[in-house]
Amino acid sequence: MTLQIIPIHFKNDVQPTDDLIDLLLSSSKTSLENGDVLVISQKIISKHEGRVVNLDSIIPSELSIGIASAYDKDPKLVQAILSESQRIVRMEHGVIIVQTNHGFICANAGIDESNVENGYATLLPKDSDKSADNIRLKILQQTGKKVAVIISDTFGRPFRMGQTDHAIGVSGIDTILHYEGTPDTFGKILRVTATAIVDELCSAAELVMGKTKKCPAAIIKNFEFKENTGNIKSILRSEEEDLFR
Repeated sequence: MTLQIIPIHFKNDVQPTDDLIDLLLSSSKTSLENGDVLVISQKIISKHEGRVVNLDSIIPSELSIGIASAYDKDPKLVQAILSESQRIVRMEHGVIIVQTNHGFICANAGIDESNVENGYATLLPKDSDKSADNIRLKILQQTGKKVAVIISDTFGRPFRMGQTDHAIGVSGIDTILHYEGTPDTFGKILRVTATAIVDELCSAAELVMGKTKKCPAAIIKNFEFKENTGNIKSILRSEEEDLFR
């Protein structure tokens, strides 16, 4: 069967008081079916959960003021980044790479000033797995359909130019497809191949979602996956296995 990626367009910006499930279901041009994968952008999850901060309300520390001065950044934004981070990984060329409180390695702790009012910024959801799980269960309750839900966000990559979408929260799907122990087309046994399918699905969905199309979600149909109750931590490389940390 042919893989289908169907965009879901929203007419208006998402508010905390909105019924997000109703918006997703009513805005889609196609019905959800068993085995579909629903990819939702982090931005609308953060907006719906009230993870939007007024930068003017932030009082920067001496550390954030010093970093902001050295890297030509708003000290209030830097303070927000530090508050959402476990540690700073690297700072150079005006870029602040951190390990977020969730364990993600990304620029600016995932804090984003795009597609939000001037003077405001969105923070990552506190628990993206829980957000994905709540959506999946509510869809099951309202439609009777078993779907997988992935929360996506855009991250840069240390060894390649440009950004791609990555999963930051999952529900109902294995994060990785393991090929270890299976033969390739020449009969050789694969030893280390493991495909990060949730990241690949996020990148595929982003092709139709874009950044300026008011399309914060997409339905992926005809993709076979293994149901799972795992979480996003299963895709994060441990410090012991990280050769660059």
